[in-house]
Amino acid sequence: MGRSRRTLPEELLLLALDPATGTTAQPQSLDLGLAGAQLVELALAGRIAPDGDRIAVVAPRPTGDPTLDCALELLRRRGAPVRAVHWIGGPRLGLRQTYLSHLERCGMVHAVAGQMCGVLPTTRYQATDTAISREIRARLDSAIRTGVPPDPRTAALAALAHAVGLGKHLYPGNEGRSSRSRLRDLIRHDPMGGLVAHAVMDVQNGVAAQPRRSPAPAGRQAAPGARPVPEPARGVPAQPRRGSMARAAAH
Repeated sequence: MGRSRRTLPEELLLLALDPATGTTAQPQSLDLGLAGAQLVELALAGRIAPDGDRIAVVAPRPTGDPTLDCALELLRRRGAPVRAVHWIGGPRLGLRQTYLSHLERCGMVHAVAGQMCGVLPTTRYQATDTAISREIRARLDSAIRTGVPPDPRTAALAALAHAVGLGKHLYPGNEGRSSRSRLRDLIRHDPMGGLVAHAVMDVQNGVAAQPRRSPAPAGRQAAPGARPVPEPARGVPAQPRRGSMARAAAH
């Protein structure tokens, strides 16, 4: 994979980077989105493919991108297809910082040291070439404005942006409501992007921690008083059930 093209994780992170503050929007969910973006990038490179709601390695050869190749090797070691929701919710924290450091090494951002409350050290990141961020944003804006089906890469980027909650960051206020709605609708234009975007939302809603229930055998009655658990609507974050806490698998 040549470095002449930015990867989806890089684009998602640049999209989330606030040029005014040097911080990233939706930091807690962004790690999940970056893990999902890695899956889509590996699928676009022909290394993995969806198998129902699971991810299967179809070509384990390296891509040339060290971060993506690390993810590919971890998938290969699983030996069998893994559910996307379990992979994205797995214990791989710190992807946001990994990619910020990567973008800094590539010269796309530079770190600015500072202090919070005059005491705590902080690091903010500024894009070195704002034209790159504008081009990424323009692709989303064009897909939203024209209604023309976007290419798979842009469709997946839109799906991931919606999944991690960047809609209100990119299209704020009441005036951005229709754009946020169309951003959500772009999720249907790329099957792989849709799969991982739904998995990201499922992890945030605690679905990854819930075991999948097998259907009761024919003729067997449900336990008295048992109530069926409704499946969350696709594209709409589910609400946690009363009396329980929905926990995201990554912060």
